[in-house]
Amino acid sequence: MSDSSGMEALDYAHTAFNLARAGDTVGLKRLLDLGLPANVHNERGDSLVMLASYHGHLEATRLLLERGADSEAANDAGQTPLGGAAFRGDLAMARLLLDSGASAEGEDPAGRTPLMFAAMFDREEIVRLLLERGADKDWRSASGETAASLAAAMGAWRALSALGVSG
Repeated sequence: MSDSSGMEALDYAHTAFNLARAGDTVGLKRLLDLGLPANVHNERGDSLVMLASYHGHLEATRLLLERGADSEAANDAGQTPLGGAAFRGDLAMARLLLDSGASAEGEDPAGRTPLMFAAMFDREEIVRLLLERGADKDWRSASGETAASLAAAMGAWRALSALGVSG
């Protein structure tokens, strides 16, 4: 590959990641139609789905998933799109990711699950959704924490209620 074609490929990739962050569905569709792999990752391991979903761009995320992007692709830090949606409290995004194959049981390198993130940040509706979709409320992280213990430590009383724990 010549230096100029390598630079063009790098510019192409940077454009794709910027489009995903911005939620530019039309621009992403154009690049996907030109052959951009839906599962491309940046230097931090973030996939296009990770960036689009984390920034709350439902239609861009839907397009990428329809084009074969992995709904569970973790970045280099072990973060998943569903974990990001749980952290941010984006119920519609969490539903889309789950409907597209993301596991409610996925965990990061520390053993924390999307349910734990939702519980810590008092995302009651997401806690309920994840429980409906099979998340294990008794799962323990590598350091022994549960969704309920994390919610209690953060004063997330609505999440504790959704977990069936009285505060």
